Amino acid sequence: MPSPTIVLVHGAFADSASWAPVTRLLLDSGYDVRVPPVFNRSLSGDAAYIKRFVEQIDGPVLLAGHSYGGAVITVAGVAENVVGLVYVSGYALAEGESLGQLQGGFPDSDLAANLVYEPYTLPDGTDGTDVSVKIDAFPAIFAAGVDPRTAEVLAHSQRPLSAIAFGEGATAVAWETKPAWGIVSSADHTINPEVERFGYKRAGLRGVVEIDAPHLVMHSHPAEVAAVITDAIADLG
Repeated sequence: MPSPTIVLVHGAFADSASWAPVTRLLLDSGYDVRVPPVFNRSLSGDAAYIKRFVEQIDGPVLLAGHSYGGAVITVAGVAENVVGLVYVSGYALAEGESLGQLQGGFPDSDLAANLVYEPYTLPDGTDGTDVSVKIDAFPAIFAAGVDPRTAEVLAHSQRPLSAIAFGEGATAVAWETKPAWGIVSSADHTINPEVERFGYKRAGLRGVVEIDAPHLVMHSHPAEVAAVITDAIADLG
């Protein structure tokens, strides 16, 4: 099998730049890497967009999803040319399960008390709700261990997640038919690490690596994240 294209999927409260340190390492190692935007409007819509994006790539694809991006790749990963999944501090949902349901089973997180809710207009003219992290809490909750000046920029440029996405169940589950690997951020204050461990164990991932890192592990430990991705490719043969 030719070396797959690596597609890196960002999560909530972030954008494609959240993958920048890992992208640089993978490019320097000669891999073909794509980092598409995720609009964070709905799980079904975001997954449909990523699935279509992946299907336009000629050849096999390895999907890596961070945080909410893990939920997105769970659904989008059923694309025929996806050969594997890597969950990075991510949600490995079961079919019909929502982010809120999985997170609700392990409620001990610092995130809930530091969220901001703001209205936005849906295409039909009704109000939706955007959810973001308080700017002053963002470095400690989302990016502890990251350079403070970088964390400040990320806090001010975060992409909100629509509240709709929290309650939407996964309509497909790629890990049932595709090999998958996972990273647990054991110092995560955004997602309870037990959410990650539970989801990965249930999915029967081939390998799970624990890193003493914050939620934004791609910035604090990019070499370790890149290594998990490249090791997954090696494991695929």
